Amino acid sequence: MGSPQQPTYIIPPPSGPNWKAPLLIGALVLLGVSSIFQFVQLDKVRSESRADITKLTNDVNAAIDRMKVDSNEQVQASKRTVETLQSQLHQQQMQANALVGQARVDAQRKVEALQAKVADEQKAEEAAISQVKATADTATTQLASVTTDVGTVKTDLGTTKSQLEQTISNLKRATGELDNHSSLIATNATELKALRELGERNYAEFTINKNKQFTRVADVSIELKKADPKKNRFTIEITADDKTVEKKDRTVNEPIQFYTSKARQPYEIVINSVKKDAISGYLATPKVQTGRGGA
Repeated sequence: MGSPQQPTYIIPPPSGPNWKAPLLIGALVLLGVSSIFQFVQLDKVRSESRADITKLTNDVNAAIDRMKVDSNEQVQASKRTVETLQSQLHQQQMQANALVGQARVDAQRKVEALQAKVADEQKAEEAAISQVKATADTATTQLASVTTDVGTVKTDLGTTKSQLEQTISNLKRATGELDNHSSLIATNATELKALRELGERNYAEFTINKNKQFTRVADVSIELKKADPKKNRFTIEITADDKTVEKKDRTVNEPIQFYTSKARQPYEIVINSVKKDAISGYLATPKVQTGRGGA
C-alpha cells in the first residue's frame, strides 16, 4: 500500500512584520497531523497484513490436513488393491501347480501308451518277419516245384507240338470246285485246332438248324434247306455280296468254295456233321481281305 497524500494548506502571509512565527507554528502543526495520519494508515496496513497472513496460514493448514486425509485414503485403497492382487496371484499359483500336476499325469500316461504301442509294433514286426521267412521258405519250395513243373510243361509242350505236327501231317487235302484250288480239310475239332495253329486262314465254327431262316456266319449267311443223316448229305443256300447260291446234295467233309468281292482267294465251307434238322461245320476265310473287282 502507498503512503496517503498529505493535505496542502495555504496560509496567507501575515499582514504585519511578525508573520514568520505564525507560519512556523502552522508548519509544525501540519507536520504533526501528517505524521499522525501516516501512523494510523501504517497501523491499518499492519492489521490487514496480519489478518491476510492468518487467513492464508489457516487455508494452508486446512489444505495440508485434506491432503493427509486424501493420502491416507489412497494408501488404504492401494493397500487393498495390493492385497487383492496377492490373493489372485496365490490362486493362479495354486491353479498352475494343479495344471502342472495334471500335465505330469497326462505326460506319464502318454509315455506309457507310447511304450505299449512300441511294444505292439515290435511284436507285429517280429510276427511279420516270421511270416516273411515262412513265406520265403514256402516260395523256395514252390519254386522247386515250379521248376519241376516247368520241366514237365516243356515235355508236355514238346509232346503237344509233336502231336500237332502229326495231326497236320494227317490232314486231308481236298480240291475244291473252283479253279482246282486245293486246301487242307479238318474233319474234327482236333484237326480244326491244328489248322488254326497254322495261322493261314480265319476259321468260324457254326451249327445251323433247319428253320427256314438264314444264319449269319462271319460276313456270309447260310440257310439249311435239307439234311439226310443216313447218307451224310445236305443242301444249303449261301448269301454273299447280296447274291444267293444253292449248294445242293453235298456230303460231309467236302469243301464248298465260293468267291466274294472282299478277297482274291475263295471262301470255304466244310460240314463235319449232319443231323436230322441241323448241320455243324466251319467257315474258312482268307487272312488278307482285298477286293477282286468281281465274283
